[in-house]
Amino acid sequence: MTKRYDLVAIGGGTAGLVSAAGAASLGARVALVERDKLGGDCLYRGCVPTKALVKSARVAHLVRHSEEYGVRGTDSEVDFPAVMARMRRVIERAGEHDSPARFRELGVDVFEDEARFEAPDLLSIDGRTLKAASVIVATGSHPTAPPVEGLEEAGYLTNVGALELERLPRSLIVIGSGPIGCEFAQIFSRFGSSVTMLSSSPLPLPKEDPEVGEVLKDVLVSGGVDFRGGYRAEEVRLENGEKVVTAVNGQGEKVEARGAEILVAAGRAPTVGSLALENAGIGLEGWGLVVDEHLKTTAPNVYAAGDITGKYLFTHVAEYQGRTALRNALFPVKSKADYRVVPWTTFTDPEVARVGLTEEQARREHDRVEVFRQPFADVDRAMADGETTGFVKIVSGKRGRILGGHIVGPDAGNLIHEVVLAMQKDIPVQALSTTIHVYPTLSQANQRAADNYYRERLFNDRTRRALSVFFGARRLLRRS
Repeated sequence: MTKRYDLVAIGGGTAGLVSAAGAASLGARVALVERDKLGGDCLYRGCVPTKALVKSARVAHLVRHSEEYGVRGTDSEVDFPAVMARMRRVIERAGEHDSPARFRELGVDVFEDEARFEAPDLLSIDGRTLKAASVIVATGSHPTAPPVEGLEEAGYLTNVGALELERLPRSLIVIGSGPIGCEFAQIFSRFGSSVTMLSSSPLPLPKEDPEVGEVLKDVLVSGGVDFRGGYRAEEVRLENGEKVVTAVNGQGEKVEARGAEILVAAGRAPTVGSLALENAGIGLEGWGLVVDEHLKTTAPNVYAAGDITGKYLFTHVAEYQGRTALRNALFPVKSKADYRVVPWTTFTDPEVARVGLTEEQARREHDRVEVFRQPFADVDRAMADGETTGFVKIVSGKRGRILGGHIVGPDAGNLIHEVVLAMQKDIPVQALSTTIHVYPTLSQANQRAADNYYRERLFNDRTRRALSVFFGARRLLRRS
């Protein structure tokens, strides 16, 4: 028997859930197919569990440093099984909104199995056939490992395996220094593991502004992480019960890192599983499915959203793409996916947040680029909180148009949104300066950075000379 639907969403992560729920709310007949559990990577293997661990690690760190706040320290031993149990409770609570029962109440037919394309508009699921007017593929991505000799034989963890641990490894080698690698390196170091990070780039978070990477490197090192920058893992072997990673730099120099476990955080790939994309004529190229500006694949009436597109592997982008793909799948007037202003945050402590261009990128692409900075060390609230590491950096172009914002510091993931809104609405940097900000808050770091726009115009030599003439003339007029 063939069931007919206005929309079939394949994948129960953020993009699939958003598109399925949205279509059902519009009165469409919707099917949602997920072979594992609704909620996807973000709920079970990414955002939610890692942020729970970040919080526990931060508490452990604060307890160890409580005397800096005038509070006599207590036992700071980390109960790792209890930490992981809390993490699972957080997942369970957060996942209540993603249950199959809730989506069925919304009017969505939920199929807990694998989907396979038979044609662009035909899907087979465990012997059943679904005919779809439109399809959204939202099957996400999964971690991969680099081709390092001996790695498979020695065994390793990805972010998935790390979240399933019940015992804290006494030592850990992290391969990769992107957001996942940096977050886990700091988490496990604060829990008590001896952590070595091998990074093929000289600084952590190589996609970020180098100034940001320098700050985070210092933070990781001061927190006990042995950071080996510029070294690429080459070989892994087992020796006396330890895993030994040999890494080499560009000059051929080698170093060795030893640990009880290896965490690989150096790559992801699109999850296509048993979809049989070729049956529908869906192109897969490079990192993800081939999609146009409307998120349409190479197959008629088949769209894609989320990590599977290879565009910005973030949950908030998956949500945005899910909404965009939904509109385009159901209605004749098509919307273009707009990636001009995409923020993201790495949830280390301090956090790293970014939107738009780095200073280097801006200078390559624009004229009259200006950069305005404000260190948190000079922000009163940061001083009161004892969290003064980092800065706000705003990159602007002609007439104060904001081209990029970079924050490394306390609560950066929240602070960046003022800059995001300004960029989205073409609000110039000077408007951040003239907007009243509550005192004492960390948001004043944004305002103080923007204040420099006026300082550079009012306190240069040419302006001083002009003002000197003006005030001199005014004094003469008053005397007369």
